[in-house]
Amino acid sequence: MAPPAQSQRSSSPSQPSGKGEVADVKSQLRNLAGSRAPGVDDSKRELFKKVISYMTIGIDVSSVFGEMVMCSATSDIVLKKMCYLYVGNYAKVNPDLALLTINFLQRDCKDADPMIRGLALRSLCSLRVANLVEYLVGPLGAGLKDNNSYVRMIAVMGVLKLYHISASTCVDADFPAMLKHLLLNDRDTQVVANCLSALQEIWSLEGSTSEEVSREREILLSKPVIYYLLNRIREFSEWAQCLVLELVGKYVPADSNEIFDVMNLLEDRLQHANGAVVLATTKVFLQLTLSMTDVHQQVYERIKAPLLTLVSSGSPEQSYAVLSHLHLLVTRAPFIFSSDYKHFYCQYNEPSYVKKLKLEMLTAVANESNTYEIVTELCEYAANVDIPIARESIRAVGKIALQQYDVNAIVDRLLQFLEMEKDYVTAEALVLVKDLLRKYPQWSHDCIAVVGNISSKNVQEPKAKAALIWMLGEYSQEMHDAPYILESLIENWEDEHSAEVRLHLLTAVMKCFFKRPPETQKSLGAALAAGLADFHQDVHDRALFYYRLLQYNISTAEQVVNPPKQAVSVFADTQSSEIKDRIFDEFNSLSVVYQQPSYMFTYKEHRGPFEFSDEIGNLSIGTESADTVAQAHRVEANDKDLLLSTSEKEETRGLNNNSSAYSAPSYDASSVSVPTSQMSEVAISNPSVPGNAPQSGFAIDDLLGLGLPAAPAPSPSPPPLKLNPKAVLDPTTFQQKWRQLPISLSQEYSITPEGVAALTTPQALLRHMQGQAIHCIASGGQSPNFKFFFFAQKAEESSTFLVECIVNTSSAKAQIKIKADDQSATQPFSSVFQSALSKFGMP
Repeated sequence: MAPPAQSQRSSSPSQPSGKGEVADVKSQLRNLAGSRAPGVDDSKRELFKKVISYMTIGIDVSSVFGEMVMCSATSDIVLKKMCYLYVGNYAKVNPDLALLTINFLQRDCKDADPMIRGLALRSLCSLRVANLVEYLVGPLGAGLKDNNSYVRMIAVMGVLKLYHISASTCVDADFPAMLKHLLLNDRDTQVVANCLSALQEIWSLEGSTSEEVSREREILLSKPVIYYLLNRIREFSEWAQCLVLELVGKYVPADSNEIFDVMNLLEDRLQHANGAVVLATTKVFLQLTLSMTDVHQQVYERIKAPLLTLVSSGSPEQSYAVLSHLHLLVTRAPFIFSSDYKHFYCQYNEPSYVKKLKLEMLTAVANESNTYEIVTELCEYAANVDIPIARESIRAVGKIALQQYDVNAIVDRLLQFLEMEKDYVTAEALVLVKDLLRKYPQWSHDCIAVVGNISSKNVQEPKAKAALIWMLGEYSQEMHDAPYILESLIENWEDEHSAEVRLHLLTAVMKCFFKRPPETQKSLGAALAAGLADFHQDVHDRALFYYRLLQYNISTAEQVVNPPKQAVSVFADTQSSEIKDRIFDEFNSLSVVYQQPSYMFTYKEHRGPFEFSDEIGNLSIGTESADTVAQAHRVEANDKDLLLSTSEKEETRGLNNNSSAYSAPSYDASSVSVPTSQMSEVAISNPSVPGNAPQSGFAIDDLLGLGLPAAPAPSPSPPPLKLNPKAVLDPTTFQQKWRQLPISLSQEYSITPEGVAALTTPQALLRHMQGQAIHCIASGGQSPNFKFFFFAQKAEESSTFLVECIVNTSSAKAQIKIKADDQSATQPFSSVFQSALSKFGMP
């Protein structure tokens, strides 16, 4: 029998059959380069497809660059497109080869076919080779004046590409002025949109160094330009409408009549089928009416229906994005959405991320009138096969209970959860019952009766076990088996891996000891011994603290560990109001979806003109006279030092809540060794009791004999503060002082309507504050958000004041943080700064 025929080589263009395949293609391209035979374009197409496919899978085909360029001399637009794709890919890595393409691309830019002209111009600008920029100026100038809108549209974006390659070449050729002319006069809306996008990017980068460009940028936010774009908004594509609406959101109307005019022009955009357009319009409405309380509330009513419609239609991803924005609005005005709670019921076929967000919405809109229906619906979800959703539903029920809505019925529901005999349901319910008892101690009898029937062996989750142990210690008098349950837990100390549980166990045994000493004494000794030998530093320190406290005085220990408690009125919010306001300012962005301001999840180079970071970079400022305005420099970003850092927020919060801050002395475990067998030998000296009674906040410090300094006598009122009009401070010193000094004062000031109208660029405020002897060392941003760093010095001494000022013209508010060498002078300087700010914009 004859042998089988040898299989033919695969003809698939994506699988080169040998090392010589590229050489074969090169040879064939060379043969076809000058040929005009019939069907030659079809042959070229097949070869071009091979080259593109090889290039796509990573095979180096740069060796056929010359042949591809020679074969591009054709009127076939498909061949042109493939050739441009090839050239654009290899020009970036082979700048020398890119020079070969200039002639045929410039020739194609003058082709009779507008499609070829546009494609050639786009490819020419996409070469991105710095030494070829002089070849781009002529074709771009001709493209901006082309009769075909497609070519003009490509040319506009080409100007932006040229600016990023060589900004000076772009500006010297006067391209920004040509784009401005097209923006205001071109008939094609896509050309207008491209001009708007390109000008915003160019002027935002140029505006920090040029006063003229800053004035040009203000023209974009002038009434004639805004009204011109709004009157044509229906002609724009969806993307372009979003671009225009973003610009309108930065416009500051002169009076309420302008606000209503803009809203009337955009009213029908709320009915648009595209969610991005609806959200962009919503942002404009919300920002325009921030200073008009009644109208702002009516805006919420107006935008509610369109947003709810978007939630119920479209993909789950769109629903989630719109729900995230609705959630932000609900947290700001829950009463407006309270009657629409059924829109937030979960559907069986929705993904988990949508269900979780809807549960948060139901919690936010709950009030006296709808609590029963919402809690009933949430209880149905507790039996859901999706365990994470079941957990979230139980937590939602607890959150509603903590809001004081229909507590009686909710407590009964939670106690029913404890009897469901599902581990995760029991765990979540225990945590919520603990919080409820902290707020509603009057329900302890009913709750403890049910909790007492739960075996600690059936509770494995650390938070749930910690909650159960807390109840055993807090209500040990009502739970007859509490000492014995705690004893069994202490016997299994080594098997408990959670430090949180061990810490709660130490405290619970101490509480139980003071209420039922005979039954708990042995357990307490075993718990302290185990705690002192524990490897976890916190557990060890707490056990040592309790031991020394007991050794010092039993009654004092009881006052510290088990004092009379008041019901908790409000639980701490996990997100500060400042963060929520920042998220609201960034409405219609990823900040709302992530529930974080953009500076928390973006790199510094992508934060835009307002999102500064934490370090003032290389700023240079010279000594200037009082009549000269200090040039403001843009703040360089670094996430580790200055602006908006978490440590400073905590520091500010601490200084606002207490008149002083106290740091406990550090404890070095290596310096103290307490063997279990020698516990009775540990001695502690009696603390020295100060003459004056200590503050309640320092009760533990006084008990441990740390000694409190006597309260300083109140200082007399300082004389009126005078500032040095010729103060000088270099950026390096400013940065060092900003890092070292604590925040002395953090306040929010209101800005007058005249001040808001005058603050179109940072330079306007800089000149005004300079006249008040308050100098600016760095600034940036654009309407409605601006940020400044100021400094000032006392006239009679070298004491310096540093100020961070964040201004939002939409809300007419200024967030101020002050740091000072002389803390006692902070309040007088704050008064001076506030007075200077209130005069801004006044004639």
